[in-house]
Amino acid sequence: MQLKLVPGNSAGTVTAYYLSSQGPTHDEIDFEFLGNLSGDPYILHTNVFGQGKGNREQQFYLWFDPTADFHTYSILWNPQRIIFSVDGTPIREFKNSESIGVPYPKNQPMRIYSSLWNADDWATRGGLIKTDWTQAPFTASYRNFNADACIWSSGASSCSSNTPTSTSTSTDWYSQELDSTSQERMKWVQKNYMIYNYCTDTKRFPQGLPPECTATTTS
Repeated sequence: MQLKLVPGNSAGTVTAYYLSSQGPTHDEIDFEFLGNLSGDPYILHTNVFGQGKGNREQQFYLWFDPTADFHTYSILWNPQRIIFSVDGTPIREFKNSESIGVPYPKNQPMRIYSSLWNADDWATRGGLIKTDWTQAPFTASYRNFNADACIWSSGASSCSSNTPTSTSTSTDWYSQELDSTSQERMKWVQKNYMIYNYCTDTKRFPQGLPPECTATTTS
């Protein structure tokens, strides 16, 4: 999807673009854009839920003004990994770590949702800065939506585990992974633009970091 975010003073607003299933043990893959005072950078907030549990946030600044023009925000979701990308540059990879007990979203169909909502109790500087309603209406713009996916119908997926078939002739995404160049680009983003990573937040997890944070997985 291409998005252009709320311009000017967007403090207190959140523009969300995400995948989610239904129910108390829902799966979810989130892009959330936390508004800010005019001139301050937006925060791109990402999260992954498996079986109703999230708490896997990573946050980034962007290397451009997301209100000045449209930019492409992509989610690759297959049985092995979830990759968040901005303008084709991967910023985050969440691998399937079910082998060490980490829930991974792969058994529930998800739909795509989008919303623009008032979250001034937490969105901007932890809720210190409230929404300035004199700036309303707040408008985010979307265009060029494109999906290539397995279709869920009558309780079954159009992709079996062995032979994915989808709306497209290409099913490369079903087994896609990051090559060495993409991994280097992702490291560059994380080194220069990541501002929060749940995997380094030892205060939040005094009993120990989530298992996927310390696992040494090879791709």
